[in-house]
Amino acid sequence: MWIMSLKNGYREKVFAIIGVKVYAAGLYVNPSLLNELSPWKGKSKPEVEQDLALFQSIYQSPLEKSLQIALVRDVDGKTFWDALDEAVSPRVKAPTDVDKLALSTFRNIFQALSLKKGTLILLTWLEPSQMLVSVSLNGIPTKVDATIESLNVTKALFDVFLGESPVSPTLKSSVANGLAITLKK
Repeated sequence: MWIMSLKNGYREKVFAIIGVKVYAAGLYVNPSLLNELSPWKGKSKPEVEQDLALFQSIYQSPLEKSLQIALVRDVDGKTFWDALDEAVSPRVKAPTDVDKLALSTFRNIFQALSLKKGTLILLTWLEPSQMLVSVSLNGIPTKVDATIESLNVTKALFDVFLGESPVSPTLKSSVANGLAITLKK
């Protein structure tokens, strides 16, 4: 399967009024997914960026899509998880036991890790309710560290990065630009 990049962005965290870049992120999709996006053909970047239905179509597609996160500074796993959980948990309304187990599984991946600059985290949605999580402290991830099977949690994670209020507006903006360019062809 071929994967195409829909651009990159970064996550900035503010500490004592200073913005610090924590990681860069990029969205990669199966090129066949673009066939499902034909209703957005010819739309401008601002139209694409503001259209939540387009991002929902990407999420709901049964075709593979991945978010690659590359740390640009050292951070301990607990701090990384706490920041991610702060964004994910409010998006999981009335969590079920399945959702709680999925969040616990996801948290356990990071708790004991010391994430160094250059660590790669790959979130791969195989289908809307199933996401693979791979972490590599040195290079491209070669194994799956966990499988998250919860529609609410996988949707919340996608929404954290590409929803209405993304934690990385530059990622969503860059993806929207990449989509607008690609859909003009």
